[in-house]
Amino acid sequence: MTDSGAPNPAAVPHLKRVLTLWDLVFYGIVLIQPIAPVPLYGVAQSLSDGHFATIILIAMVAMMITAVSYGRMAALYPSAGSAYTYVGRGLNPYLGFLAGWAMFLDYLLQPLINTIWISTALHERYIHSVPFAVWAALIAGVITLLNLRGIRTSARANKMLLALMFVVVGAFLVLALRFLLRADGFSGLFSTRPFYDPRTFDARKIWGATSFAALTYIGFDGVTTLAEDVENPKRNVLLATVLVCVFTGLFGCLLVYLAQLVWPEWHAFPNLETAFMDVCRRVGGGILFNAMGAIVILAAFGSALTGGLGAARLLFGMGRDNVLPRRFFAHLSPGSNTPTYNLVLIGLLSFAGAVLLNQVGNAYEHAGELLNFGAFLAFIGVNLATFWQFAVRRRSNVRMNVIVDIVLPLAGACFCTLIWWNLNSLAKSVGGVWFVIGIAYLAVSTRGFRRTPAVIAFPME
Repeated sequence: MTDSGAPNPAAVPHLKRVLTLWDLVFYGIVLIQPIAPVPLYGVAQSLSDGHFATIILIAMVAMMITAVSYGRMAALYPSAGSAYTYVGRGLNPYLGFLAGWAMFLDYLLQPLINTIWISTALHERYIHSVPFAVWAALIAGVITLLNLRGIRTSARANKMLLALMFVVVGAFLVLALRFLLRADGFSGLFSTRPFYDPRTFDARKIWGATSFAALTYIGFDGVTTLAEDVENPKRNVLLATVLVCVFTGLFGCLLVYLAQLVWPEWHAFPNLETAFMDVCRRVGGGILFNAMGAIVILAAFGSALTGGLGAARLLFGMGRDNVLPRRFFAHLSPGSNTPTYNLVLIGLLSFAGAVLLNQVGNAYEHAGELLNFGAFLAFIGVNLATFWQFAVRRRSNVRMNVIVDIVLPLAGACFCTLIWWNLNSLAKSVGGVWFVIGIAYLAVSTRGFRRTPAVIAFPME
């Protein structure tokens, strides 16, 4: 009889899988945040002619299919956790580098888009006498200084902010329902107009607006970074990514549906970027207006802080590995681990980008669509890598499932391509230049694609 308490000398050390399916779902909701549609609301309403509820559901379908691909690739490469690695390992290392190059653009834009929203909110809704450019300089400067001093948002602060978000959003839901019941009774809660208004519905505008509404879901793929710590990762990572997309889409749709019923005159907002705050004022007065403004500003500030640090670390990794000039980008401040040059560069780019985009129209819309340029190229790549791995390079002893292995990933790639194609011309022009630079760099650095491309050390990996 063997001693069950004796240690097994042949045991191999491994990470303890402790996270459940619901742990992953909660983590994904934290990443995306329950207020994700709030800063998009006015711009999305304008772009879709009052059909934000429709476009958020259309985008959800594309994201759900893509989430399946992310989950399946996470089962193959549990230590990867990013489109860059999934495309590089699952499809082709050169295409993987280009997916990483597209993601690199998103890292640079994250602090920019948050700087734009905070500056717009403060300028338009609180202290109008201070110009937008001054607010942009102040916000970008404060974020840069905090990162240079090594100040981070703590896990406790993030949890408190998330709790406040649910309180404020919960208050909006209750007060919006009360407002509609008082105005039109029970029948006032139901209408098809937020989904389809024959007077303004335009299929071309719907697709163009969907490319912007997809910002609601950015961050769902972060769930796959925990694949090594999850119970039954082949099942739970896939389910969690899909469930996060479903929750985000349905909960976001509920928020914007009620907002559209409360404020049907979508073309009459004082300011598009902060339009949801006006809806909050209508149902809850100045208290709800300021509460919603405060939590969105705090959330954007925290996102800009972590986004700026992530972008600076990415630049440092690319400098250290000679993907970018080492002397500048791999510089660390003496006596610290801070990539000071990169942080200052990110701050300057955030300020300059905010001012320039504000000169050519709606700065928040342009920054959001440019961010989606890189994100959706990465999503297309993950869907194609999934098709290649499970349909083309499948093991001979594994039976193919036509729906899961072929139809879904190809449909996801097509759906994401359609959304990407409908980005505005500025996003495609600037993003196209960025992508051409990446291709040129790849061609030169690999001696005409004869060498293995350089590795991009993303902070998540």
